[in-house]
Amino acid sequence: MSRPSAARATLFILGAACCFGSVAVLTELAKRGGATLTTALFWRYLVGGALLALAAGGVRRGWIGGRAGARALLLGGTGQAVIAYMSLAALDYVPAATLAFLFYTYPSWVAAIAVLRGSERVDATRAAALVLSLGGIALMVGSPWSAALDPVGVALALGSALLYALYIPLIGWLSAGRDPAAVSAHIALGVAVLLGVAGLADGELTGRLSMQSWLAVAGLAVVSTAIAFVLFLRGLAVLGPVRTAIVSTVEPFWTAVLAVVALGQPFRLATLAGGAMIAAAVLLLQRRPAPGRPEPVGGGAGAG
Repeated sequence: MSRPSAARATLFILGAACCFGSVAVLTELAKRGGATLTTALFWRYLVGGALLALAAGGVRRGWIGGRAGARALLLGGTGQAVIAYMSLAALDYVPAATLAFLFYTYPSWVAAIAVLRGSERVDATRAAALVLSLGGIALMVGSPWSAALDPVGVALALGSALLYALYIPLIGWLSAGRDPAAVSAHIALGVAVLLGVAGLADGELTGRLSMQSWLAVAGLAVVSTAIAFVLFLRGLAVLGPVRTAIVSTVEPFWTAVLAVVALGQPFRLATLAGGAMIAAAVLLLQRRPAPGRPEPVGGGAGAG
């Protein structure tokens, strides 16, 4: 598989962000059809993992095996499950807008971790893009400090953001030199096993779903899991964690647009302005270094 250019890798990450940004809307549609959150997520990852295994050439060809396979299954699956649980648990304590603002501080954490590890250098262009993207998020969700905030919710939201910042280079390392579909299959199936055990333990897991719920689950499995994971890993391998994290901030803008179409939620001018700032950040990252100035190091996934 040839290594895509930086521009093409950026398109991969933009596509993955739109796929991941559809999760909230599709999950809400599944819940409106009667599915519990645990059930919707379990079937999402189980079906999505099976599709990814097929894309990797089937169980025999797609199974990585050995320690590498075990790491992808356990580390990748557990990390994905814990991040999802912590971020969703935060909604019991803080509003969704506050969660969005706090969670999307993760590009800053990614940049800070990369600098501390020496795996990437955050130059002036990347720093400006980071400020633009975070400003766009802030404009879209409004002030998260408009009311007194529960410290438990803040801790869960920031904790999930920090874990995700650590998770991005982790999956970059797990997928280095391997088929993205195969690695993604291991991660998705690892999540499905954990959610299946949890769902059986609390009695929430079921296969009796309405047609609306099954259609939403199908969208989650195909679009937000199978396609999203492969695009994300292919883009990450070229752009590295910092640029990947910044480009991924298009996700909440896509979620807002999709919510208008699918759920009938209102569209605010602040959302459009915030999306424009994020688009400017993505375009800024496409600037080539001046002649004689090297590209910042650490672009490959192996740096993670």
